[in-house]
Amino acid sequence: MEQKKFDVNTLIGFLLLGGIMMYWMYSTQPTPEQLEKAKQERIQDSINSIEKVTTPSTLAVEPQEILSDSIVLANAKNELGSFAESAIVSNSGTTIIENDVLKLTIANKGGQIKEALLKKYDTYDSLPVKLIKENNASFNINFGTTGNRILNTKDLNFEPSLTKNGDNQVLSMKLKVDGNRYLEYRYEIKPNEYMVDFAIRSQGLNNVFNTSHPVNLEWDLTSFRNEKSIKSENMYTWYYYKNDGDVNYLSQDDEEIEKDVDWVAYKQHFFTSILMTDTPFKTGELTSENLYKDAETDSIYTKTFKLKAPLELKSGELNYAMNWYYGPVKYDTFKSYEGTDLDEVADMGWGIFGWINKHLIRHIFNFLSNLTSNYGLIIILMTIAIRLLMSPLVYKSYVSSAKMKVIRPEMEEINKKYPGKENAMKRQQETMAIQRKAGVSMLSGCIPALLQMPIFFALFKFFPTNLELRQKSFLWADDLSSYDNILNLGFNIPFYGHHVSLFPILASVAIFFYMKMNQSQQASMQPPAQEGMPDMQKMMKMMIYFSPIMMLFFFNQYASSLSLYYFVSNLLTIGIMLVIKNYVIDEDKIHAQIEENKKRPEKKKSGFRQKLDEAMKQAQIQQEAQKKAKKK
Repeated sequence: MEQKKFDVNTLIGFLLLGGIMMYWMYSTQPTPEQLEKAKQERIQDSINSIEKVTTPSTLAVEPQEILSDSIVLANAKNELGSFAESAIVSNSGTTIIENDVLKLTIANKGGQIKEALLKKYDTYDSLPVKLIKENNASFNINFGTTGNRILNTKDLNFEPSLTKNGDNQVLSMKLKVDGNRYLEYRYEIKPNEYMVDFAIRSQGLNNVFNTSHPVNLEWDLTSFRNEKSIKSENMYTWYYYKNDGDVNYLSQDDEEIEKDVDWVAYKQHFFTSILMTDTPFKTGELTSENLYKDAETDSIYTKTFKLKAPLELKSGELNYAMNWYYGPVKYDTFKSYEGTDLDEVADMGWGIFGWINKHLIRHIFNFLSNLTSNYGLIIILMTIAIRLLMSPLVYKSYVSSAKMKVIRPEMEEINKKYPGKENAMKRQQETMAIQRKAGVSMLSGCIPALLQMPIFFALFKFFPTNLELRQKSFLWADDLSSYDNILNLGFNIPFYGHHVSLFPILASVAIFFYMKMNQSQQASMQPPAQEGMPDMQKMMKMMIYFSPIMMLFFFNQYASSLSLYYFVSNLLTIGIMLVIKNYVIDEDKIHAQIEENKKRPEKKKSGFRQKLDEAMKQAQIQQEAQKKAKKK
C-alpha cells in the first residue's frame, strides 16, 4: 500500500511541474516585432554566406530560380551596380508587336529583336521568311558606369510595357536604375508598314554613365539562305551604307571606317535589314564577311555583317531617333522615303544602265503588270515592246549592210589595184573615198549594235533582282527569279552545275541562229580582207559557236526570267531581220541612190575629216620615202 501511495504522489508532482513549465514558456514567448527582427537577421546571414561563394556567372544563369528578390538584388549590386534592379526582371520573357506584314518578337534580355518575320513571304522550301531568328543577330550598347563597371545591354534584362498610339503599337523596353531613372528602347509599329520607329533615350542617367568610357552601339547579323540558288543569293547579298550624302557598299570581304553614317543596310538579295538614324553616327566601323564558298558544302549562311558606332551623350543623356526596316527590297517603296536614298539598295544598276532600268524598263514592267498577273507573259510582252523600240536600229544596220554589199565590187577592185603591205595606206584612202561618196560608214553598222548594249546590260541587272518575279511560275519554271530545273544530274559539272535548265538551252539555240543570220549580214559590210590585217570573218565564225556555249554555261544557274527574255528577244530579232531583208530593203533602189550620190559634188570636209586625211597623206609620204631609202 505504501508503494502505491508513492506513485500517486509522484504523478501529481510531474503534473504540477509540467504546468509550471507551460506557464513559463507562454509568458516568455517573443513578440511579433521580435520574430520579424530575427527573420531579417537570418536573411542577412544567408546573404553574407552566399556572397562568399556565388560568382557572377552563377548569378547570370537564372538567379530568380535560386534566390528571393532581395537576395538577387543584393548579389546583383556587386555585378551591375546602379542597374541591379534589372536582375529581378525575367530574362526569358518576350513581347510581340505586329501588323499585317511584319511580326517582331522583342526579348526582355537585351531589349532587342529576337525574331523578325515577314508574313507575306516564304523561303524556297515554304517556310516563313525570318530575317532574324535563332540568335543570328545581336543589338547591343556597350557603356561604362560611375562604379567603374563596363556593361552590355544584350546581357541585361529590360522591363516591357506595351501600349497603343492610335492604330500603332508602342513597346517601351526599360533598363531601370529605379522608377525614374532608366535606359529605354522604344519601338512603334504602324499598320501595313515594314518601317518601324525606334528610339534610344535615357532619363536620369547623367550621374550613372561614365563619360570617360565611350558609349558604343553594336549591331551584328548573319544572313540565312532564303532562295533556291544560294549562289545567286550570295551574289546579290551586300552591305550598303550612306555617309557624307553618298550611298556606298562593301565588297564581299571588307572592313571600312567611315564618318557621318546615316544608315546601314544588310541586304539579302530580295530582303534587307536596315538601321537608320536621324543623328548620323560620327564614325562607323563596317564589316562584311563572306561565309559562302561552295553550294555543295555551304547551304545555310551567306554573309556576316557588323556595325560598331559611338553614341554621343548630350548633357549626360542619350537621345537618338532611329528606324528599323525589316522587309522586301522594292525600288518604289524605298523611293517613297524621300531624302533617304534607300532606293539605291534596290540596285537597279550604275550609270546609264541604272537610268534605263529606273526610267524605262521599270515603267514598262509596271504598266504590263497592271494588265495581267502572268509574269511569264509580262516578260514576253515587255520583250516585244523593247524589240519594237530597237527595230529602227536594226533597220539602220541592215541599210548599211545593203550599201556595203553594193559597193563591195569596187572595194575589191581597189585591193587588186594596190596590192601588198607597202600600198596599205593608199588602199585605205581609196576605200574611204568610195565609202564617203556612197554615203556609207563602217560606224553606221556598229553604232546600232552598240546602242543596244546598254539595254542588254540593264536587263541583266533588272530581272535577277526584281522581287515581283520571285516564286512566280511560268510553264516548267517554278520560280522566274531562279533557274528552271528540268533534270537533276546527280553530279556537278564545273561552271555548269548539277542540273539542266531548259530556258538557257532555248536561248542558246536562238542566239546561234541569230548570229548565223547576222554573220552573213556583217560579212557584206566588212571590206575585203587585206594583207597583214586579221580576217574578221573567221573570227565571226568562231563566235557563232563560242557565244551560245558560253550562254548555256553562264545562264544555267541564273534567273530563268533572264533566259526567257533572251530567247524571245532573239526570236523576235530574227523575225524582224527577215522582214527587213525580204520586204523592206530594196537593193536596186539603194544602188541607184549610191550612183546618184557619186555624181554630186563632194561636200566640204569637216575639220576632223581634213585632219584625218592629212595624217593619212603624211603617213603615205613617209612610207614612200622609206621605200626609196631601201632601194638606195
